Amino acid sequence: MEPLSHRGLPRLSWIDTLYSNFSYGADDYDGEGNEEQKGPPEGSETMPYIDESPTMSPQLSARGQGGGDSISPTPPEGLAPGVEAGKGLEMRKLVLSGFLASEEIYINQLEALLLPMKPLKATATTSQPVLTIQQIETIFYKIQDIYEIHKEFYDNLCPKVQQWDSQVTMGHLFQKLASQLGVYKAFVDNYKVALETAEKCSQSNNQFQKISEELKVKGPKDSKDSHTSVTMEALLYKPIDRVTRSTLVLHDLLKHTPVDHPDYPLLQDALRISQNFLSSINEDIDPRRTAVTTPKGETRQLVKDGFLVEVSESSRKLRHVFLFTDVLLCAKLKKTSAGKHQQYDCKWYIPLADLVFPSPEESEASPQVHPFPDHELEDMKMKISALKSEIQKEKANKGQSRAIERLKKKMFENEFLLLLNSPTIPFRIHNRNGKSYLFLLSSDYERSEWREAIQKLQKKDLQAFVLSSVELQVLTGSCFKLRTVHNIPVTSNKDDDESPGLYGFLHVIVHSAKGFKQSANLYCTLEVDSFGYFVSKAKTRVFRDTTEPKWDEEFEIELEGSQSLRILCYEKCYDKTKVNKDNNEIVDKIMGKGQIQLDPQTVETKNWHTDVIEMNGIKVEFSMKFTSRDMSLKRTPSKKQTGVFGVKISVVTKRERSKVPYIVRQCVEEVEKRGIEEVGIYRISGVATDIQALKAVFDANNKDILLMLSDMDINAIAGTLKLYFRELPEPLLTDRLYPAFMEGIALSDPAAKENCMMHLLRTLPDPNLITFLFLLEHLKRVAEKEPVNKMSLHNLATVFGPTLLRPSEVESKAHLTSAADIWSHDVMAQVQVLLYYLQHPPISFAELKRNTLYFSTDV
Repeated sequence: MEPLSHRGLPRLSWIDTLYSNFSYGADDYDGEGNEEQKGPPEGSETMPYIDESPTMSPQLSARGQGGGDSISPTPPEGLAPGVEAGKGLEMRKLVLSGFLASEEIYINQLEALLLPMKPLKATATTSQPVLTIQQIETIFYKIQDIYEIHKEFYDNLCPKVQQWDSQVTMGHLFQKLASQLGVYKAFVDNYKVALETAEKCSQSNNQFQKISEELKVKGPKDSKDSHTSVTMEALLYKPIDRVTRSTLVLHDLLKHTPVDHPDYPLLQDALRISQNFLSSINEDIDPRRTAVTTPKGETRQLVKDGFLVEVSESSRKLRHVFLFTDVLLCAKLKKTSAGKHQQYDCKWYIPLADLVFPSPEESEASPQVHPFPDHELEDMKMKISALKSEIQKEKANKGQSRAIERLKKKMFENEFLLLLNSPTIPFRIHNRNGKSYLFLLSSDYERSEWREAIQKLQKKDLQAFVLSSVELQVLTGSCFKLRTVHNIPVTSNKDDDESPGLYGFLHVIVHSAKGFKQSANLYCTLEVDSFGYFVSKAKTRVFRDTTEPKWDEEFEIELEGSQSLRILCYEKCYDKTKVNKDNNEIVDKIMGKGQIQLDPQTVETKNWHTDVIEMNGIKVEFSMKFTSRDMSLKRTPSKKQTGVFGVKISVVTKRERSKVPYIVRQCVEEVEKRGIEEVGIYRISGVATDIQALKAVFDANNKDILLMLSDMDINAIAGTLKLYFRELPEPLLTDRLYPAFMEGIALSDPAAKENCMMHLLRTLPDPNLITFLFLLEHLKRVAEKEPVNKMSLHNLATVFGPTLLRPSEVESKAHLTSAADIWSHDVMAQVQVLLYYLQHPPISFAELKRNTLYFSTDV
């Protein structure tokens, strides 16, 4: 065959100029978090939107079938109709040049696939055939026809692009190509059988296995690489991938073609035909993508898959877990050299007939996995947010793509570590014939989903079995093609046009629940996603012995890029024998669970939005409203001088004739009396209605304050203290000194930092300083109970830092970054300031005022 050429076409493909399709997926890391060295996908250039992986499930996407990126035969408004003629035609050339370059690669791939066909056919009629004629026709079905169609298309299009001028027309070529898609329909219908036949022939014939593992694909004429080795399986996928790519190119051509150009109606028609074809193909392929045929001819369906953290040999490993109709398989990605497509390595499997969930009393205590220190997790979050800010700045300043890629890679590394080290909820499964396995999850909702999916399958009549090495190899090999979760769930894997989520405060009222069949002690928890995983944020009180609990409790939940809210309904267990030995906590029974998307248009209103989540026959009614981060940062001074909330601290202490406001002293006393060992004290939201009730009695100086405090939920009291500091008309550490605190904490020299930070405290007004020192000692006492309450100094600094330092509205305008940047540089510095003082040896007011050894000039 004659070598293809496209002299004069720019090798810098249009994809580089039009798209930035950078992402780090699961394939970049192995299960232990080690970076994989990975070359470009096999034998082809990167194309926009499409997963190049040759064994990717053949789900063709006319992007936006039910999604947000729909490809319309009429380009988006303002592109084609309003496109500048000269600029649009130049873009057309770029689009066509890039497509022509990829078309050459595609034809070379088809050639490589056809190359062994003739010798295989020749041996088929001999006494020692490698394959039968029927097997050859099945594996190579329609490849010759597809090759001829594209060779003709390439030969006609190439001279038009090489001799480019503004009047050139080529719409009829694309229209003809679209009209020949029937050949692809026949290929797709046979695709599954072709793959299975090739796989079986490889297993039974070593000669064919060698041929199919290393097919030589010619490189482009002006490429340094003369050939690349690609598997037959990878090449058989190329035609399926190509249809989608052609559709995307048509879409881009239309974008940059003036409406009055003669090509415009022809390209529109070609796009319409291609999209209709893709829709019909998707319907055909969908059922196949989740099934694998066993060597015995049975269908094994993939039901669920996802990334979980396994505890193995006392360390955390990221695994990809696959739940099939009769088996649970735990795998990790193999390390592979460049040019070879990725594969999974099976770590273990359990037939569902042998899988059991040990009850708390049956399970044995597992070797302890040392939890990752909270302050290190918080540091990772800060780094991630800082990197996110840097990436946004680089993009805004049109920075170099290499710099952005470097930042994205660093961000992915931190997100990966956070994902690996943050989960703490144990999920143990046991093989009745031997070993137990322990996963750690971040969400009880997720644990429940896995358990329910497995138990549902176990209701069927399942048989125990042992997989042979060949069967296990086939099953593990199918995982890459069948997986539904392609990337580790981190934000750096999101496309630029995906929603960044909500940043601010979500107010949720959990009203009531109905549908319980018998009385029980019931409560709800609320989870939201943050940094790629879900965390529990709030919990209602237990409503005892009822079928219709009415909580009517309001919570304020901080959102950090959140997109979903989950509500779980539990029956409280008081039986101390039901302790999970993996974390020494009593296991409560999940009665139901549900999830809703946090649609910004729905929640970003001033009014409450009421909704119902249905779960297992139970209906939970709730209301919610959202306050964006910039709105929630406002400090509003109180117009009244009575009361304590929103009133200057100096006014309150003078009125009370006290050194520390009464509200601060009482809340601290109550927390130390009965809340210092409460898990998540100051982090878990108190009930908003209780907090508002306490605010009202403190403002009114009601004589029943002490009685009310003693009866109130401790998280509501902790929330009231935080609210008091948040509503001060200026921060406790003052607006005036805020810039100096930011500069002081950034100093590198320890002596200079100590000198500056102590001087700044000395400069505070006395009521502010005394109250700050009082709170500081309290928070240190709380942190001493960290083994029980899980609140480290770093956690407490994260909760209180912005509350004590965040500037008031007038000052903050100069400091606020975008609302989406909740962990902005300023917020990180605010946390670091408080952490500095929390980690400092005890600071005495008298000693501080007396010690002016360093300097006493004003700031």
